[in-house]
Amino acid sequence: MKQETIEILQKYHQEHLLNYENLLNEEEKAKLEEQIANLNFEELNNLYEIVQKPIELEEKKIEHIPYTTKAKLTKERKEKLEELGNSVISKGHYAVVTMAGGQGTRLGHSGPKGTYLLHTVNGPKYLYEILADTLKRANEKYNVTIPWYIMTSKENYKQTTQFLEEQHYFGYDKSFVKFFIQGELPLLDTKGKLIINDKKQIKEAANGNGGVYESMQKYGILQDMQEKGVEWVFIGGIDNVLSNMVDPILLGLTLEENNSIASKSVAKTNPKEKVGVFCKMNEKPKVIEYTELPEEMAEEVDENGELNFAEVNILSHLLNISVLQNLAEVKLPYHVAFKKSNYLNADGEYIEVEEPNVYKFEAFIFDAFARYDDMTILRVKREDEFAPVKNKEGNDSPQTATELYNAKMQV
Repeated sequence: MKQETIEILQKYHQEHLLNYENLLNEEEKAKLEEQIANLNFEELNNLYEIVQKPIELEEKKIEHIPYTTKAKLTKERKEKLEELGNSVISKGHYAVVTMAGGQGTRLGHSGPKGTYLLHTVNGPKYLYEILADTLKRANEKYNVTIPWYIMTSKENYKQTTQFLEEQHYFGYDKSFVKFFIQGELPLLDTKGKLIINDKKQIKEAANGNGGVYESMQKYGILQDMQEKGVEWVFIGGIDNVLSNMVDPILLGLTLEENNSIASKSVAKTNPKEKVGVFCKMNEKPKVIEYTELPEEMAEEVDENGELNFAEVNILSHLLNISVLQNLAEVKLPYHVAFKKSNYLNADGEYIEVEEPNVYKFEAFIFDAFARYDDMTILRVKREDEFAPVKNKEGNDSPQTATELYNAKMQV
C-alpha cells in the first residue's frame, strides 16, 4: 500500500488492515486505499469513545406533550385547517421525501423493500406503486406535481433507480423524482477496529434515518427544493401503505400553532406496547423509547382515563424548509447498537458469526426535534393512516398491511 495509507492506519491504530494486502488485486487495493483516504478517523475515535464511556444518566424531566386528535376536530375547525394547508400545497410549495434505504430481508424478499409486491383489492401493487398512487391523487386534487425525493441506501440505489425506470415511475412525472443516498459509517469491533467485508472493503452500514438532513444537503436536494419554491416537506418511510403524505390538516394545524415541525401519531394500544412515544423532555419535544420510559409513567393516565404518554411515533414528519437547512449543518448524536456482522479475516476466510461482534452507529431523525421549543402533534387513527410492512408474519406484516389497505380502498 502507499506510504501515506500506511501512515494513516498507523496513526489511528488500524494497521491490522495492512495484513489484508496479500488478498487484494490492484483494483481492490486502489478501492480500499480510496476508502481509507475518505474516512474521518477522528470521528471514528469519537464514536468508539461513546461505546467505552459508561452511560451517564442525565436528569430527565419527562412530561406529557399536547396533541390534537384529528377525529375530534369539528367540521368548522377541520375546514379552516384544510383551507390553510390547501393554500400552500396548491401553490406548489410542498414536497415529499420517502426514506427507502432498507432491504426486504425480514420479509424474505431479496430486493429493496420498496420493490415488495402486495396482492391488494386493486390487484398486485408494489410498495413504490402504492405511494406513487397516493401522490398522483394529491396532484390531481391540487392541480400541481409534487416533487418526490427518494432516499436510497448505497446498497440499493442502483436496484431502486433501475426498478422505477423499468416501471416508468408508475405514471409519475420522472422529472419531479430525484434520488439521494443515505450516509454510511464503518462498523467497529469490540476493540475499535475496522472490519473487512466479503468484497474486501471496509464494512459500513447506514448511519440511521437521522442522516437524511446531511444527505439532502450533500446531494443537492435542498437546493432543488429552494429552486422549486418548496416551503414544507413531508418525510416518511417506504413501508407504510396508508401514509397520508399530503395532509392539509396537518399542515394547517402546524401553521395555526406557529410551529416549524410536526408529526403524526397513533394512540398506544396499551401501556406495555414496545414503541417510541412523543413527550416533552427537559421542556423540549422528544421521542422516548419504551425502554427509557419508567413503568409507572407508561401507565399514568389523565383525568379522562387516557394514557399520558400514548403518542406513538409512526415516522410521519412535516418540516419547514428552514429547519432542514439548519439541520443539514448539525451533527446529531449517534446511538450505539451491538450487532452481528460477518467479516473476512486476514487469511481470506469468511467468518459467519453467531454472537454480536460489532458496534453500529445511527442517528435518529427525531433527535433533531429537541433543538426546537415546540412541535405540532396530530393523532390519527391507525386504520386510516398506519399500515407498515415490517415483519414476515404477525403484526405489521404484508397480510395485516394488505387487509388495512383493502379496507381503506373499499370505503
